[in-house]
Amino acid sequence: MEILAGILLILLSLLCWGGQTISWLYPETAVKLTLMEAEEDVEPVYWADIRGEAAWDALTLWTMLVAGILLVADADSWAYFGLVGGGMYTYFAGRGILTRREMQRRGHRIGAPASVRIGYTFLAIWGVMGLITIAAALAALPTP
Repeated sequence: MEILAGILLILLSLLCWGGQTISWLYPETAVKLTLMEAEEDVEPVYWADIRGEAAWDALTLWTMLVAGILLVADADSWAYFGLVGGGMYTYFAGRGILTRREMQRRGHRIGAPASVRIGYTFLAIWGVMGLITIAAALAALPTP
């Protein structure tokens, strides 16, 4: 079961962290891969926000990937990376959803409706993954 959970963490983390890294370093490629909207299709403030978000996420969201690798390797230290990674993914998802909702509420262009729905779906998946990982990591920590 732990191997399956670790593989799932690895795959979902690679999608998120990898996508954000591509979005940060190669925005034109990210647009072609539909990882993000083209600059001309969204508000300038939203473009600036997602570019900064992509850079920060590329630097921080690797922790969940490491947690998944360590879980597959049956290393007890996965739980520490899982706590940090779970917190990062929960924050990433919550901030992403609430910021986008607020921008939409104010009438800002944040992308095509279908793209926005897909974005909300994946943010929700990553948020739930973060919460589940935190719970599993807490349960896996050694007790005194």
